[in-house]
Amino acid sequence: MVVIVALALGVALAIQAWVVKPYQIPSGSMEPTLDVGQRVLVNRFVYRLDEPSVGDIVVFHPPEGAETAPQCGVDAPQGEACPRPTPNASSQTFIKRIVAVGGDALSIKEGHPVVNGVEKTDEPYTKPCGGAYVCNLPKTIKIPPGYFFMMGDNRGESDDSRYWGPVPKSWIIGEAFATYWPPDRIGTL
Repeated sequence: MVVIVALALGVALAIQAWVVKPYQIPSGSMEPTLDVGQRVLVNRFVYRLDEPSVGDIVVFHPPEGAETAPQCGVDAPQGEACPRPTPNASSQTFIKRIVAVGGDALSIKEGHPVVNGVEKTDEPYTKPCGGAYVCNLPKTIKIPPGYFFMMGDNRGESDDSRYWGPVPKSWIIGEAFATYWPPDRIGTL
């Protein structure tokens, strides 16, 4: 009996460590898509076979310090999103949506990403940006190869890559693919 319990525990821990892991949404930065306290399942294996892409909702480690006092890794000129993160990853985890990938040219207009000169206004899953200074960042930055620019769906209330820069693929834990709590929000993302 002890061997069966130990084996079951080992399999469960292995699945959580390498395949699927649950996370709880800690803030309102992804509203209305994900609410505070909602729980999601994250596929930790998918990006070993495929590249993250625009539109994916991902769990990742932000740059060190992003959870307390967001700072850019370089001095970003006024009117420009942060082009580089600080060099080390935080131990915290964030969840955001990828809006641009390595090689893309990006600016922000009324909270919407303008990627390679095309404004993405077909984002029904977002809340309007409001009046925060990061709602309009007209100066274009280039996303470095292998990096991903993240934004929360609650554009006026999200600390995201606009403040602390794009993140490298190695900091991405996985893609959120389903919600399992509360029961009335169970479904795929």
